[in-house]
Amino acid sequence: MSKRNVTLRMKADYEYEATNLQGNKVDIDMYDAPNKKAQSPMDLLLSALGGCSAVDAVLMMKKKRKIIEDFYIEIEGTRNDGIPAFYTDIVLNFVIVSPDATEEEFKKVVALSVEKYCSVASSLKSNITFTTAVKRPL
Repeated sequence: MSKRNVTLRMKADYEYEATNLQGNKVDIDMYDAPNKKAQSPMDLLLSALGGCSAVDAVLMMKKKRKIIEDFYIEIEGTRNDGIPAFYTDIVLNFVIVSPDATEEEFKKVVALSVEKYCSVASSLKSNITFTTAVKRPL
């Protein structure tokens, strides 16, 4: 079983920075427009889902030796009106521009990507155990 680690550090009341063990950083903020400078945690969840499924879909199409001129995913999440405002539905619209890929084979690749290979999608469907601890620096 592999593990991942991220440290989240407060920069200001509504601003945070997440850093993984390799030192890669992601800025996060909870501001409303026009003060928004980074994605919110819920935006990042949609981005993670899209990124995970995109990599698998593109690699599978390339394995089929298909030419990809452009590729993107439009992702829309519908959130619960109450608190917590979790996602109740997520729609991923996969768009590929390819002179030699058929819509049918792309549909199969997308289904495999989201339903079988994407770890983020599987995490959203699974029963995750959360453990918390409170620490003070020594």
